Amino acid sequence: MRYAYAITSALLLGGTAATFAFQGPSLAQMAQNEPGTIQATSAPRPGAPLSFADLAATLQPAVVNISTTQKIQVNRGGNNPFAGTPFEDFFGGQGGGANNGAPVTREASSLGSGFIISADGYIVTNNHVIAGGRQGPHSSTVSSVKVIMPDRTEYDAKIVGRDPTSDLAVLKIEASGLPFVKFGDSTKARVGDWVIAIGNPFGLGSTLTAGVVSALHRVTGQGGAYDRYIQTDASINQGNSGGPMFDLNGNVIGINTMIFSPTGGNVGIGFAIPAEEAFPIVRQLQGGGTVQRGYLGVGIQPLDEGAADALGLPKNRGELISRVEPGEGADKAGIRQGDVVIKVAGREVTPDATLSYLVANQKVGARVPMEIIRDGRRQTLTATIGQRPSEERLAAIGNREQQGMDPEDEQQSAQAAKGSLGLAVVPLTPDIARRLGIQTALRGVVVGSVDPNSDAAAKGLQRGDVILSANNRPTLTPADIASAANSAKAAGRQNVLLQWQRGNGPARYSAVKIAQG
Repeated sequence: MRYAYAITSALLLGGTAATFAFQGPSLAQMAQNEPGTIQATSAPRPGAPLSFADLAATLQPAVVNISTTQKIQVNRGGNNPFAGTPFEDFFGGQGGGANNGAPVTREASSLGSGFIISADGYIVTNNHVIAGGRQGPHSSTVSSVKVIMPDRTEYDAKIVGRDPTSDLAVLKIEASGLPFVKFGDSTKARVGDWVIAIGNPFGLGSTLTAGVVSALHRVTGQGGAYDRYIQTDASINQGNSGGPMFDLNGNVIGINTMIFSPTGGNVGIGFAIPAEEAFPIVRQLQGGGTVQRGYLGVGIQPLDEGAADALGLPKNRGELISRVEPGEGADKAGIRQGDVVIKVAGREVTPDATLSYLVANQKVGARVPMEIIRDGRRQTLTATIGQRPSEERLAAIGNREQQGMDPEDEQQSAQAAKGSLGLAVVPLTPDIARRLGIQTALRGVVVGSVDPNSDAAAKGLQRGDVILSANNRPTLTPADIASAANSAKAAGRQNVLLQWQRGNGPARYSAVKIAQG
């Protein structure tokens, strides 16, 4: 089970009295809960169960426990306080001794859930339930996978296919005549609908919990092509991963995947992969295929409030292109750094339908219209969608080496405080570029100092960073920075959008507030 950790805070209001004047509804508008405005369908529909017992009896036989055996390599070196002393051989259990501190292999197990989708033994679960990889400082490999039926019958399972990006996997056991369940239509789910989750929390065995759909298309902030979940308050805990979420018709509308928790325990916020996204991937994996996803070849930043203000655009509509990979679909289509993509194939780019999500779900090779905003003007470009690279290659692209300079001294900070953006800059010369270890062909201004009290400092800019543009205009001199700030002030804006980079790392965008006064 993966966790997203957060700190819960409460806002306490007190000591304030207020007087409110209430008026009756006008002829043009009525309260949402005015008698007669709520449709009869909001009441329990005919046939809705007074108990989930019949559903449980029908569905539980198709929900299974997934158990894996893993080989974990434990690094024994560095933990022996007697290493290098005459007592090392006597206390060699933590490192040193007979095996000279070499890693040792330990066996461990993990538990999760899954559900049978065919009478001949195909089973769906989460990829992270059956995956090895890194566990803290240790690496692990899965040596065996077992499927345990509700009646405790055990089967050895074969991994038919797995897809780490969507966190889905398909297993196969050799059996016939098995109880199974079908996928339903998650697009028909509504906030407030009853749902039930069946799984094996904490290895306790088949357990049913009930709740409602708390939210749809929930973006958790993890990013990627499948950061789009059904949220529920049905209790989901460790061991529920990979188990099904059912509607009241007994159809699988989601696959329980993770929880949001400040403590590691259930707090009523769980997430399930919607069936509309899981089903086509499961079918491809079941047939032995691999999942292809669309790829544009760009770095993306959300258009937050500051960036939207700097560009004079509405917030939460569109995403900012921070990097364009040479030779990929975006580059060939003419998309540039600083463009804001607002539509993909006619669909708006929003926090609920991100650019990454929309592109990943396009067919590889398709020619897709992209509506962008460049220099305040809308235009449409057509991009040919490529195939998304492996997660390893994407990680390598995003983690290029970054370099910087030492923090500035107090005198330089005072100089920076005089600027409207809290920055003191000098033109980037070939000599400075060589000293910074960056490409001599780069054009921009170098940050000489940053006012520690400025918004620029809060956004992470520091001495040695190179500012390439301000509000998408090249910055070759300090006057270009000042001009961008003055133009933004004249337009009634509070931010300037800076494109900058550190060392030879990727360029990024930051909206920096203009100092008032």
